[in-house]
Amino acid sequence: MFVLANFIHALAVLVDIVLTVFYWLILFRAIISWVNPDPFNSIVQFVHRVTEPVLEPLRRFLPPMPFDISPILAFLGIIFLQSFLVRTLHDLAMRMV
Repeated sequence: MFVLANFIHALAVLVDIVLTVFYWLILFRAIISWVNPDPFNSIVQFVHRVTEPVLEPLRRFLPPMPFDISPILAFLGIIFLQSFLVRTLHDLAMRMV
């Protein structure tokens, strides 16, 4: 049973790392949107390509606004997943030991 517990614990750590990296990528995208970034810059293209699949569906559910609040909703979703999913996986792994 300890092997499954270790697997679940490792999965929780991996999910937490992925969510944290995604949080920082969305924050970076929001900050560079305040300036006029070069759209041909490879870093800007990478950040846009990685974050757009999450932000675009959120924009579809939002009414037209003068500013984009989809990053804020994505932040809330990431915080929820870190608080609920990651902690649930950690607790599940600890109870299996």
